Amino acid sequence: MNLDPALLDILVCPQCRATLAVDVDRDELVCNMCRLAYPVRDDIPVMLVGEARSLTD
Repeated sequence: MNLDPALLDILVCPQCRATLAVDVDRDELVCNMCRLAYPVRDDIPVMLVGEARSLTD
């Protein structure tokens, strides 16, 4: 995963607006507040709640 650090500084969870953590092993951006993981495909974050994976499953 190759994301611009400036982009990571401004991205927030679209559901709760919390900051996101990077999970390099899974190519995801993780929101620890609402327990969702957003995929990063071809170095593009997919910031759609419907595309996010629940971390509680």
